[in-house]
Amino acid sequence: MGNWGGCDGRGDEPGSAGAGRRGGRGAGVRVLAGARLAGRRPLLALDLRGRGGSDKPEGPYGMSQHARDVAVAMAAFGLDDCVVIGHSMGAFVAAALAAEHPDRVAGVMMVDGGLPLPAPPGVDLAALLDVVLGPQLARLRQEFPSREAYYDYWRPLSAFPADVWGPWVHAYLDYDLGGTAPHLRPRASEAAIRADYLDTLDADLLRGRLAAITAPVTMLTTEEGFYPGQPPLYPDAVVQAEGGAVTRFAHQRVARTTHYTIALADHGATICADALVAFAEQCGR
Repeated sequence: MGNWGGCDGRGDEPGSAGAGRRGGRGAGVRVLAGARLAGRRPLLALDLRGRGGSDKPEGPYGMSQHARDVAVAMAAFGLDDCVVIGHSMGAFVAAALAAEHPDRVAGVMMVDGGLPLPAPPGVDLAALLDVVLGPQLARLRQEFPSREAYYDYWRPLSAFPADVWGPWVHAYLDYDLGGTAPHLRPRASEAAIRADYLDTLDADLLRGRLAAITAPVTMLTTEEGFYPGQPPLYPDAVVQAEGGAVTRFAHQRVARTTHYTIALADHGATICADALVAFAEQCGR
């Protein structure tokens, strides 16, 4: 859990709460806090259960459980009526928090996540899980002799193009690892990854949560998918169709971003931070 800018419940300055990506931690929102929100808004960034430095029980998992955890953490810090931001799976958690703990939420910013992306009809969800998450689950089972070896694992992949490699990506990957060299492993729980991914495939449940949100919601989506050259996870048609479940919904497409670089590259993080500050002001925070 990270706390930047005095978001401790002791003062009058409005705060934001943030939840992280599907795979591991609140590192994406930590970039916003540490590099692009400094001096503008305090932000409390949480490691969800099963990720990062948080406990890793066998269960339960799922968006409602994560929302309960976030609500408890906010209560411990004396926080309510906050703007909540979530990236990727964190956006689904933010939506659950707004629907199920509305007294804690003044507004929701969902960054490339939160709306239903239903599985193709007739596809077995357990089989789909192994196909979609196969590389990620395989990585969780690997050991790395050093942090440099972990960087080398990621460099050939397209998640972080060469022009975005730098301190932010290094910090993101460093935080992902636990243990001591030469036995470093990603800290996310496989049980958490599996259970949470299945939960985000329940389109009817997600639509019900979205319809229950009374706070304003703004969504930022990327121009490309996980990697450069891929179509976006959320085409305009999907955003228009699924965003209609929310009473007060706004959408912004962020050019020249992927699912990763919208939070972990200067261009995307700057736009997200500026949008968050403007949205918080609209919400009276």
